[in-house]
This record gives sequence, C-alpha cells and structure tokens, in this order.
Amino acid sequence: MPRLEDHCWSCSCSTSVKTKDLSSASWIVCKTGEMMSIITSVLSHAYGSLHSLQSANLIRRGLVLFIVGVVLALVLNLLQIQRNVTLFPEEVLDTLFSSAWWIPLCCGTAAAVVGLLYPCLDRHLGEPHKFKREWASVMRCIAVFVGINHASAKLDFANNVQLSLTLAALSLGLWWTFDRSRSGFGLGLTTALLATLIAQLLVYNGIYQYTSPDFLYVRSWLPCIFFSGGVTVGNIGRQLAMGSTEKPHND
Repeated sequence: MPRLEDHCWSCSCSTSVKTKDLSSASWIVCKTGEMMSIITSVLSHAYGSLHSLQSANLIRRGLVLFIVGVVLALVLNLLQIQRNVTLFPEEVLDTLFSSAWWIPLCCGTAAAVVGLLYPCLDRHLGEPHKFKREWASVMRCIAVFVGINHASAKLDFANNVQLSLTLAALSLGLWWTFDRSRSGFGLGLTTALLATLIAQLLVYNGIYQYTSPDFLYVRSWLPCIFFSGGVTVGNIGRQLAMGSTEKPHND
C-alpha cells in the first residue's frame, strides 16, 4: 500500500513536468512571435524600398519623356511656322526657336502622360508589348514621325483632303510598322481626338491660327500628326519601362 509521502512526491513531479511543458510552449510562442516580427519588419522594409525605387524610376521616365516632348515640339513647330502652316502673333516670333513658350511645356507634359500610360495600359490588359522592342526601332519610329510632320508642311497637293488621306495612310503605316497593338491604336486614337479638340479650342480663342483651315478652325490632317505622335511617344515610354524592369544578361 503506497505511503502518503510517495503520493505527494508523484504529484509534485507531475506538476513540475506540466510547468516545464508550459514554459517550453511559452518559449516557442515567444520565439515564433519574435521571428514573425522580424519577417514582417524585413518585408515592410523591402516593400518600402521597392516602392521608393519604383517611384524614382517613374519620375526619371516621366522626366525623359517630358524632355523628348519639349525637343520635338520646338523643332516641329518651328518647321510649321517657317512654312506658314501656323501663325502666331508677331511678339511670339521673337522668343526661343520662334515658338510660343507654352507649346513646349504642353507638349512635354502630354508626352510624359502618354508615354507613361502606354506600358501601364499594356500591364492592365495583360498584353505585354514585345514587337520590335529595341532602341534602334524606336529611333526609326521617331525619324518616321518627323518625316510625317515634315511632309505635312512640305508636300503640295491639289487640296487638303488628298494631303490628309496621304498622312492618314502614313500614320497607320507607322503604327503597323512599329506597334501593331490594340492598346497602342486605341490610345493613339484617343490622343489624336483630345489633342485636336484642344487645338480647336485654342484657335477658336485666338491663341494662334492655321492657314487654310478646313476642319473646324484647324487643318484636316492635324489628327494624323497627333496620332503618329502618340504612337511614337508610346514606343519611347514602353522602351524606357522595359529597360527599367529588365536587366541585361550575357548569353
């Protein structure tokens, strides 16, 4: 028959075992909580760094696109003025590159917005654009766009309708040669419509004017220029986005 001392000793042993088990469980829970806190902190820091990197990259791409838009606006608008396609007040002709100061700013801002929208729209539609994705193709696209703008000022046709049809064919050819995406066509068409509407409002309010207007205060070929310009800037924006997300590797 067991003695009372043995019974008390067994109870104290079982109690100490339970206490040790609870201490071990508490230690495991504590360490698990510490590990989760460390992992959460690391992930938060990594996300913050990635977000900062993406924001800085977005600003750099926007700045490059803005500069491209400003340069193209200065050069191409100068060509239009020299050929008397667009007319400005006399005091404007004494400014830099014979261009109104607000034209480069507006074109630079529009180039930044359109160029950033193209890759965003590609990601939203789940259709990454891979057709002719190299800088040589982008430079050829810019050259063709400048050529289309040059043709609008240099070519002489019997009427504006023939010139407009020719430039429309060239603009569609530019899109087919360097883009061929639904998002590129849709965004280029939207850019052309909005830019033409803004130009009509500016001419209506006497900011500047076109010689021989035949389409609501402007020239009928103007949407073709804006369409090809949107496609060109979109290709630049896509290439900049691709260069920022892909790292070069050696084959």
